[in-house]
Amino acid sequence: MKQEVNMTATTATTATPATIPSSTTSFSATSLCPFTQGLQAGVLRYQQCTACGAPQTLARYACRQCGSDQLIWRDAGGTGRVYACTVVTRAPSDEFRALAPYTLALVDLVEGFRLMAHAQPGVQIGDAVTAEFFEHQGRKLIRFMPQPASHPVPSTA
Repeated sequence: MKQEVNMTATTATTATPATIPSSTTSFSATSLCPFTQGLQAGVLRYQQCTACGAPQTLARYACRQCGSDQLIWRDAGGTGRVYACTVVTRAPSDEFRALAPYTLALVDLVEGFRLMAHAQPGVQIGDAVTAEFFEHQGRKLIRFMPQPASHPVPSTA
């Protein structure tokens, strides 16, 4: 079931109050809540502008395409294609040192936005991938895994 959360600069309203906080919660206090709550629930979420339809990652005050503040949260299917990838051998902090070496990938999701996250070692540019979730130091993170050839990912172009 896809969820929508209306998010303006001053209020948050939800279509499914059981999952995401609603009513008069200020944007600044909950700007990342739908995204991080989605991670905890094993759901990848993104914002979409109701004025122009542009998707965007994380939480923003306005649409990066048209500037409208009429943004809603949607659940993504989690499938896409690897746009770029790299292997991190020297972690940027002690928190990620235990994971090194690890692979990071930029993935173009079928919904039309690009997201950077962990990926299974060996993924390559152009690979079809699906988002999965793993826990590291008490936080859920995203890891993109290769799609089986029998489950092709539609083109994001």
